[in-house]
Amino acid sequence: MHMSRMAPSTSYLSGPCSLCLRVAKWLPVIFIVAIVVWSYYAYVIQLNILTIESIVKKTLYLLVYHVLLILFAWSYWQTIFTEIGYVPKQFRLPPAELEAYECAPTEGDRREVLERFAAKHGLPVSNRTMTGDIRYCEKCCHIKPDRCHHCSVCGECVLKMDHHCPWVNNCVSFTNYKFFVLFLAYAFIYCIFVASTTLEYLIRFWRSDLQGAGKFHILFVFFVSIMFAISLVSLLGYHIFLILRNRSTIESFRAPIFYINHSWSQDKEGFSLGAFNNFLEIFGDGRRRWFVPVFTSLGDGVSYPQRCIDEDMDGLLASSDYSNTDWDNLGHHHFLANRDGNLEEVIVESTHTNPV
Repeated sequence: MHMSRMAPSTSYLSGPCSLCLRVAKWLPVIFIVAIVVWSYYAYVIQLNILTIESIVKKTLYLLVYHVLLILFAWSYWQTIFTEIGYVPKQFRLPPAELEAYECAPTEGDRREVLERFAAKHGLPVSNRTMTGDIRYCEKCCHIKPDRCHHCSVCGECVLKMDHHCPWVNNCVSFTNYKFFVLFLAYAFIYCIFVASTTLEYLIRFWRSDLQGAGKFHILFVFFVSIMFAISLVSLLGYHIFLILRNRSTIESFRAPIFYINHSWSQDKEGFSLGAFNNFLEIFGDGRRRWFVPVFTSLGDGVSYPQRCIDEDMDGLLASSDYSNTDWDNLGHHHFLANRDGNLEEVIVESTHTNPV
């Protein structure tokens, strides 16, 4: 899977306007990087090298700090520069079907074109609209896979889109959701560690027992880390909740629609397979790599196992009972679509894979 990505397309603008827009999109990222660079100076230079006298304490603080910084920066990098999952070209209507769809006189005729095309190619489209229609993107001219949504900022349909985050200048989606959660987690731990280890020197500052101009850096890094920790804890807790329920941010506000009990109904729990299996879907089944910012998510970003089974769907919605699955005989090769719509093979080096 390609791990490089350019900024979202701004082809509708040209010249200085396009350049200004591209720069503006990177400003939140530049702000975060600047804060981290300054905090490194304040914590490593001003606190540990120039203020702390104990060699043991200094060594311990620097060791733990740099481990957390590496994990935090690695996760942030992966979240920013991991390419979004593009919809495979199999979902795109060819010229003949596209013309038939656009020239169809009624909504029923349009629905028939999409149904026929999806059935012909065996597309996994169990998620529908409230009227049971196949979800279709008028801008990208293709059928939307389950959990896929169009991002107006990226100008693309994104596989399992969670949201577009300006702080990473990227869509948080199937390909980088694990990285995003790890980024939040390590950023929170980083802030708590910095705040807890500088608290002693904050107290000394108020007692006028801390000398030198560096005391102001130590004071500010404490308050900045507390401020960011407070803002991160709620966001991290929310995404942990979403992981355990197997929901995206979009699905938490607008529940996906399934065919349940002979009708199309919203069900926020439609993708939930139980808390542990939901966790595995994001972090993979290789425990040694759960908390390392490398791609281990299960599945292909196109089709997903679902807990709902309707007798009229004849197995279209997959069972959530994993207990009888022969995991070892399942393949390890998944496919993601690149920007050109071609499928690229992704090898998940684990003993299990998602039963989809």
